[in-house]
Amino acid sequence: MGRLILISNRLPFSLDREGEKVNIRQSSGGLVSAIKGYFEHAVSAASSPNPASSPSPASPTGPASPASQIQTLSQTPRVPTPQVFSGKIWMGVADFPQADWDAAVAGHADKQEFTVIPLFVDKELYDGYYNGFSNSVLWPLFHYFASLASYEARFYSSYVQVNQLFAEKIVPILQPDDVVWIHDYQLMLLPQMLRAQRPDASIGFFLHIPFPSYEIFRLLPAEWKTGLLKGLMGADLIGFHTYDYVQHFLQSVKMLMGVENYFHTLQYQDRLIRIDLFPIGIDYNKFHDASTDPAVLDMRNRIRTNFEDKKIIFSVDRMDYTKGLMQRLDGFEYFLERYPEWREKMVFILNIVPSRSEIPAYSERKKTIEEKIGMVNGRFSTISWQPVIYRYNHLPFTELVALYQAADVALITPLRDGMNLVAKEYVASCAAGRGVLILSELAGAASELSEAILVNPTDVGDIASAITRALAMPLYEQRTRLVPMQRRLKEYDVTRWVNDFLEQLAQVKQDQQKQKVKFLDDRVADEIRRHYQNTRNRCFLLDYDGTLVPFTRLPSEASPDNGVRELLRDLSADPRNHVVVISGRDLTSLEGWLGMLPLTLVAEHGASIKMRNSTWQQLVSVSDLWKEQILPVMRLFVARCAGSFVEEKTNAIAWHYRNTQSGLGFSRSRELLNTLSNLIQNTSLQLIDGNKVVEVRLSGFDKGATALKIVKESDPDFILCMGDDTTDEDMFKALEGEAYTIKVSNSPSAAQYTILSQQQVLPLLRLLTSSAPLTQKSYANPQV
Repeated sequence: MGRLILISNRLPFSLDREGEKVNIRQSSGGLVSAIKGYFEHAVSAASSPNPASSPSPASPTGPASPASQIQTLSQTPRVPTPQVFSGKIWMGVADFPQADWDAAVAGHADKQEFTVIPLFVDKELYDGYYNGFSNSVLWPLFHYFASLASYEARFYSSYVQVNQLFAEKIVPILQPDDVVWIHDYQLMLLPQMLRAQRPDASIGFFLHIPFPSYEIFRLLPAEWKTGLLKGLMGADLIGFHTYDYVQHFLQSVKMLMGVENYFHTLQYQDRLIRIDLFPIGIDYNKFHDASTDPAVLDMRNRIRTNFEDKKIIFSVDRMDYTKGLMQRLDGFEYFLERYPEWREKMVFILNIVPSRSEIPAYSERKKTIEEKIGMVNGRFSTISWQPVIYRYNHLPFTELVALYQAADVALITPLRDGMNLVAKEYVASCAAGRGVLILSELAGAASELSEAILVNPTDVGDIASAITRALAMPLYEQRTRLVPMQRRLKEYDVTRWVNDFLEQLAQVKQDQQKQKVKFLDDRVADEIRRHYQNTRNRCFLLDYDGTLVPFTRLPSEASPDNGVRELLRDLSADPRNHVVVISGRDLTSLEGWLGMLPLTLVAEHGASIKMRNSTWQQLVSVSDLWKEQILPVMRLFVARCAGSFVEEKTNAIAWHYRNTQSGLGFSRSRELLNTLSNLIQNTSLQLIDGNKVVEVRLSGFDKGATALKIVKESDPDFILCMGDDTTDEDMFKALEGEAYTIKVSNSPSAAQYTILSQQQVLPLLRLLTSSAPLTQKSYANPQV
């Protein structure tokens, strides 16, 4: 393997100067610890066999849906075998002078676990990129504080420039087998910048903050929001904390770029991209095992002694408006009002960690919070008791864990949080099986820590009742809640998170190789023809529009010409051939155009079928009252988009926009998709985003299922399947390994082979069924 290259805004290193000597000090943050643990696991796995690492078909590689997320994490996990990298590199912006760095490297070049590549950025440029676009636009908007976003053009310009500096620094050192892992919202443009220079690079991206809903994301100026999406889609694997964030991203991509997803995969330009959730873990053992550390035990006991027999509520958070500190204090104040019996029987230790203190708004927020604390204490304190113990400082690890262990309740109520590792750290630290977690339902961690008491962070009544419930909770219930959460966190810790992400990134690259466009050349054509000639039971599955006939301005104009009829007549005249035209067309059109030929006709993707030399059968018998809800919506969009029209079929309704202005038609199609997707929720209807058409049809049938049914009934020894549309991908996937599948397109496909033009279809079919010698590229010229 090549090297693992991690890229983040800041380096997980700092420089310590002792006189003339400069030392490199590695931080003990979660990500760097995870990477170290990953490499240690890789070394141990390489030196000793691990039977548990052998994959089984039923074993999941990671959480994949909201319903299965908790279940997956609570099961005994399959431990992925780490990839073996030849080295590890970390790149980020330096917060120290280059001269100090040069001096440090000169004395410690061979002593570092990571090769460090610092990026030195002009101070003013960095300010526009970091304090400007990253933290004055993306941070508030992605946390749903849209009114706080500052849409200044110079901020985005700085953001582009710094992302470009990262690209210029990393591209020259990239080697073919390297794996690049980019982290967080400051570098959302970087994946595409690297992809443009290194098309075959292996690139992963992980977003550590929420990805907002489409309605919030669309508030960004047009250039910015499309630039960010295109930037992210330069990655092969894009990771988020939760299922909701994944869905928000997929919705934004569909609405703004017209790219449809198939489960958690996207087909963008010439690549397959996977979008998935990877809920970041913690170093579980570090926090859990600290319960036996003498220094931690001593400090915990002193804390409990200081507060005698009082219950302890503990909160620790950065100074940030997303953390809901004012709302938390409001909730605590209401608790003291509503439940006076708890006064003087508990204390609330609130530790706020300094953050971005150079920004005036943060300093003002600190002042407001401290005034609120003073008001609460002034109102409820007695001579011997103060309800809120407030601190504004950084906590050493030993003191933090001692507070976790001393606390009876952890009160963690952010207004919005990508994950919130404090909640996980508290649960891991409750080694004695006592402690209650009160957690905001708007934190990403809530989807994993469902046994916590979940609250709405803006509801003071909800917070107050949760506090009194937590304080009075019996020990057996505390343990019942803690045990499954601890098991989950232990099994999916931060090292497993790294394993999971890198394993799926490697899998995506393998899938991309399988799906690379393979143009059908003379050698393959000759192979297919020889197979055809040596078989006695053949099946042709042919799409209609875009395959047998070209697209036309109106659906009614797409009648087959003499060439198509003659070809189908010749193919079906051979008793060894079973020719199937499988289409989204309505049965009336297919019958009128092709009903006189001995063909099997499939209409509306399988809703109606006419076996050769038989009569039509309706496979769907459902009331069409649903059309009364869909037709008015589509007709409204016809009025709003000149050139579009509605086509009503027996079991489907389609809105066509092939004849509209390209920009307008596409824009309206995104709006219609969004409208219809909400309208048909919890119904038996299916929404299809096709080739210049949006279609609503009854679910439960598609071309793939229909093709498979026909094939199983006829049991052929030769199958050729051709199509051009999104719906034809269902056939290609269903018949994988059983048929020659050909896509009429130049885009990646599940089909084995590709031809570029509909004009090549008839010559190719003629050629494959001919006994004449194969001439080079003879099917490529429709005149042949």
